[in-house]
Amino acid sequence: MTRALVVRDLVKHFPVRTGLLGRSVARVRAVDGVSFELDAGSTFAIVGESGCGKSTVARLLMRLIEPDGGVIELQGEDLRALDAVALRQRRGRIQMVFQDPFGSLNPRMRAGDTLGEPLQLHTGLDGPARSARVAELLSLVGLRPDAASRFPHEFSGGQRQRLAIARALAAGPEVIVCDEPVSALDVSIQAQILNLLADLQQRLGLAYVFISHDLAVVRQVARQLAVMYLGRFVEIGPAAAVYATPRHPYTRALLASVPLPDPDRRGREQALGGDVPSPLSPPSGCAFHTRCAFARDRCAIDAPAFEPAGDGVQVACWFWRDLPARGASGVAVSSVQSTNKTLERLQAAFIRHSAEASSPDSGV
Repeated sequence: MTRALVVRDLVKHFPVRTGLLGRSVARVRAVDGVSFELDAGSTFAIVGESGCGKSTVARLLMRLIEPDGGVIELQGEDLRALDAVALRQRRGRIQMVFQDPFGSLNPRMRAGDTLGEPLQLHTGLDGPARSARVAELLSLVGLRPDAASRFPHEFSGGQRQRLAIARALAAGPEVIVCDEPVSALDVSIQAQILNLLADLQQRLGLAYVFISHDLAVVRQVARQLAVMYLGRFVEIGPAAAVYATPRHPYTRALLASVPLPDPDRRGREQALGGDVPSPLSPPSGCAFHTRCAFARDRCAIDAPAFEPAGDGVQVACWFWRDLPARGASGVAVSSVQSTNKTLERLQAAFIRHSAEASSPDSGV
């Protein structure tokens, strides 16, 4: 299968400066050696707690911030090797949908101008052809053509996100980076936006890098999944295999933390203990060992490398084979399986909500 995007050893450390001369006194290890591959027409998801570096990865892929190291190849071309002019010419091939649709849209530009600007920059269409393409893009994302005359504040949250998706599509991209694209929306509207993204992927052959903290959402959209902790991936592989049998203690803890809509099970599951270490001074060895219930002496000394764990999954844990048949939070496997069933029910609810009235005038 064709590789749409290849990322190798991506690194970003932010210096902490102090004093009048701005002397660097420390470095925040936001992204510390991330690698993955994204197939054309597929979805690669990154999940993890807030502050683990997910959104930084998204901005690095777009070169909105410059990496300190690593390779980003788009269809075999190294984006880091491009100068400003060449990067602008390639920008249309990889686009981004941001978390906050209102903050990412210019409040002084009408929807038609918002879509017309990337068309002018990347397609060279003249006035009439550009207006026709704007109407086509609005229709493609479920908005009426007359929405071109409206400002962002005149749309609902779901409609604004549809407009943001249309803007990303305007340049004709091969890859779209979705940074928490539905986290600011109601659940029923989330379902419609997710189904819109899935439909566009199927029709246009798009590849997505999908970043989210919501495990139910990721289960619905992702083919490949990476679990991120403190700037690094700790488990990566086919999403179905990771959900079915999580290998890393952190992955188990994330799955066990999903709320179960069952009053009889409330209070039986323990939340992931401890505080997230500071990226200014990450723990030695395995970064997760300070919160891991199964950590041993070696975990505090040596950082584990990825190794095959079956079913196409790779895991960075010294003792994943020795873990008992229990989640990292102390929950039995039956609880993890129950969590998976809960996620399946949530997915079914998403689809059911999406099948209901989804008129552009209904606030979505």
